[in-house]
Amino acid sequence: MKTLTITDLLDKVKTYDTNSVSEIQKAYNYAEDLHQGQFRQSGDPYISHPLNVAYILSEMHADKDTICAGLLHDTLEDANITKEEIIYNFNPEIANLVDGVTKISKLNFSSKNDQNMANTRKIITGITSDVRIIIIKLADRLHNMRTLQYKSKFKQKENAMETIDIFVPLAYYIGAYRIKSELEDLSLQYLYPDQYKRIDDIKHQIEDNSKNCLQEMLETIQKILSDENIPNKIKVRTKNIYGIYKRLKEGNKLSDIHDLLSLKIMVDNISECYQTLGLIHQQYHPINDKFKDYICNPKTNMYQSLHTTVFGPEDRLVQTQIRTFDMDKVASFGLSAYWDIQKGNIRDKMQEDLKNKYQFFQSLVEINQVFGDNHDFVEQVKMELFSDTIYVYTTKGDIIELPKGATAIDFAYKIHSDIGNTMVSAIVNDQAVEPEYVLQNKDRVKIVTDIMSYGPRLEWLDKVQTTKAKRKIKDFNQGNSIG
Repeated sequence: MKTLTITDLLDKVKTYDTNSVSEIQKAYNYAEDLHQGQFRQSGDPYISHPLNVAYILSEMHADKDTICAGLLHDTLEDANITKEEIIYNFNPEIANLVDGVTKISKLNFSSKNDQNMANTRKIITGITSDVRIIIIKLADRLHNMRTLQYKSKFKQKENAMETIDIFVPLAYYIGAYRIKSELEDLSLQYLYPDQYKRIDDIKHQIEDNSKNCLQEMLETIQKILSDENIPNKIKVRTKNIYGIYKRLKEGNKLSDIHDLLSLKIMVDNISECYQTLGLIHQQYHPINDKFKDYICNPKTNMYQSLHTTVFGPEDRLVQTQIRTFDMDKVASFGLSAYWDIQKGNIRDKMQEDLKNKYQFFQSLVEINQVFGDNHDFVEQVKMELFSDTIYVYTTKGDIIELPKGATAIDFAYKIHSDIGNTMVSAIVNDQAVEPEYVLQNKDRVKIVTDIMSYGPRLEWLDKVQTTKAKRKIKDFNQGNSIG
């Protein structure tokens, strides 16, 4: 594999931001000097790691400060310099990003576990001050996972487990599917090498057997769209190895995985997405219950696309994903796609949308406020945000994200505190249910309220899953008992 050089990074940056090249070169020189004499376990000079991290960021068209921070991200930890020196040599923005990704010194803790928990909290909550901290950490983790073969077997498994538990959910929440998928596959490779190899072989076999079918579909659809003067680009995609592993582990057969094979179809605008859908359905019969409109109803991480599974040639089921070119960038890179498709102060736009459009953000802020202990905080985040999730609908068709096991009470408080406090019952899929009813994926929920109700009962605390619901129930009852 070719060794990456600073020239490769600068050439990449020049493709989208020539003005930043000299500052990035300066950051590289500074980092190279500070890491002089340090080596990775692979034997490579240490500077190869921050250089690779910066290159991964440049593939997302990251801004100058983010790439400089990527180059400098280990300097506070591994070199004898201070945050103030980074401010002096660069700027406060870069210094804050580097500080945001730097581990808290072990001198502050009595045990390794306490240090790990504090650092995990710092990584997770970094997103609340600047989403770029998480993007740099994801790039950092991705390069470390790509070079994990040089670590001991114990470290390999430990890092892979942490990646699945913490970094994969973070990548999902900001919509960075490309990084998420690679982190999942790399983790599986070290956690369960035999299963990884078996599924990898199956995947290659499926790709070989389906080559002609997918090529025929691709050419047919391209011709149909060209005849209708719809500019397009089509890519073939097979589900990632971890995605297949997860579905098989849930008890599905290979034939049950309807999105094993996909054609990603990109067009210019939303109306062409729906026009393309109609044209595909005229050519290939769809499976009615496998149609999803994520353009009208985006996923909670802002993923947008039309999904339809059709009967392709050779009786094969093929999923087609239809989206605009900008939606495809967001589908691949999530919030980091803003660097490529937005103008102006990108960092502020990222942060504003994260706060206002991404449901997990408010839940994370809530958990951070309630849990002072780092261990309790991490456990609650894993349970409430990073484990199995259900998606239910309001009566207006909005999608609400909740942890598995959540009740109608959790749903009510997710909508608004006043709705939770005045809730008397719920209607789920047109059936009246008790507030404690445990919701299932795709339920349609309406909360019945009464301002004259007694309010939330203390016994509800044992029924709810979300931090917000628990806090509001406690607050209401403490307020009443004081009164």
